[in-house]
Amino acid sequence: MSRIAARLTAGVLVSGALVAAAAMPASAADHRRHLPRPSVVLGKVQYDSPGADNRTNRSLNGEWVTVTNTSRSAVNLRGWTLRDADGARYTFELRLGGRQSVRVHTGAGRDTAHDVYQNRRVHVWDNTDTATLRDQRGRVVDSESWGRRHGGGRR
Repeated sequence: MSRIAARLTAGVLVSGALVAAAAMPASAADHRRHLPRPSVVLGKVQYDSPGADNRTNRSLNGEWVTVTNTSRSAVNLRGWTLRDADGARYTFELRLGGRQSVRVHTGAGRDTAHDVYQNRRVHVWDNTDTATLRDQRGRVVDSESWGRRHGGGRR
């Protein structure tokens, strides 16, 4: 093989490797873009009840976590759980309609399609905490952290 042919072959191989390397991250990004997003997500979190934290039912219900179904179809949340970092757990017993949200309050109340109650007598959500939503099989669906240790978060 002549020196020129060898250089041309090497140049073609290097060019092909560069094109393949440049295309690989794009195809990986495309693959991630087409993965299904969870249809049920955590939304707004009110972890610091307005007013004094005096353990009244009003104060307890002033803290809540919103769970939103972003799909068009209803999702059966029966057996799903919402937990804080300390392990306090609420288990859902409802179907969440398409494009609807439910607010999970800490205190006592009458459950409706838009508000459910944990019936607790102490505050759950600390100023530095994590809310974790798990499906009926225990798989993490979504989580939201806030406070100093977590670099902020939404409220």
